Amino acid sequence: MREATREAPGGAGDAAHSPPLIGITTYLEPARWGVWVREAALLPVPYVRAVERSGGVPVLLPPTGGLRGLDALIRGLDAIVFAGGGDVDPELYGAERHPETGPPQPQRDRFELALVRAAIEADLPFLAICRGLQVLNVARGGTLVQYLPQEVGHENHAPAVGMIGHHRVHINPTSAVGKILGDGADVPTYHHQAVERLGKGLSAVSYADDRVVEAVELQGHRFGIGVQWHPEEGDDRRLFEALVAEASGR
Repeated sequence: MREATREAPGGAGDAAHSPPLIGITTYLEPARWGVWVREAALLPVPYVRAVERSGGVPVLLPPTGGLRGLDALIRGLDAIVFAGGGDVDPELYGAERHPETGPPQPQRDRFELALVRAAIEADLPFLAICRGLQVLNVARGGTLVQYLPQEVGHENHAPAVGMIGHHRVHINPTSAVGKILGDGADVPTYHHQAVERLGKGLSAVSYADDRVVEAVELQGHRFGIGVQWHPEEGDDRRLFEALVAEASGR
């Protein structure tokens, strides 16, 4: 963990406990503000608020083209949230592109795959959300279902375009996720892809009623959790609070 004390503002040599720095990966998308329409590194605000309200300091991580700064990021952060977003390029897990799979995002894919591997190597705590879980699974050699409605026969995981849905998940109560949330939860959801073959070292610890994998854990890692739902969109901050607590060394 980073040094947990810093000089207090205005205090000559006084030390104050510093809340942990939580990196959050961002989108790379065209955006409009004022008179401008430019490519932007952006992030839905609920991620930032969830980290802040859980006691962490959010640090936005743009998907940079160069990867030479990864070591500095890993040394400077106390934990990482891998945020949701567009589909991972199926070429990265050896599959042909499904017609419903979104356009490739090579810069974001490359950055986040490298970052999650670096976090694993450094035993840095992380919470991987929706796309983040899928990035984690691909980084560990797993594969993805590219279009869930075709596999499960319904659209409950993303019931309406641009609107968060909700459904029940069942959780292994002995898992790290289960110790945080219990044996089940009603969760906010919006995804049309999911884990197909689990990557190396990952355990599935939560399922929806249709047996879609809803949470995974990285075996042997200090805090390596991926959830297919969107905890930042709900009122239950326990996953974020657990991440911040681990990042704080508690």
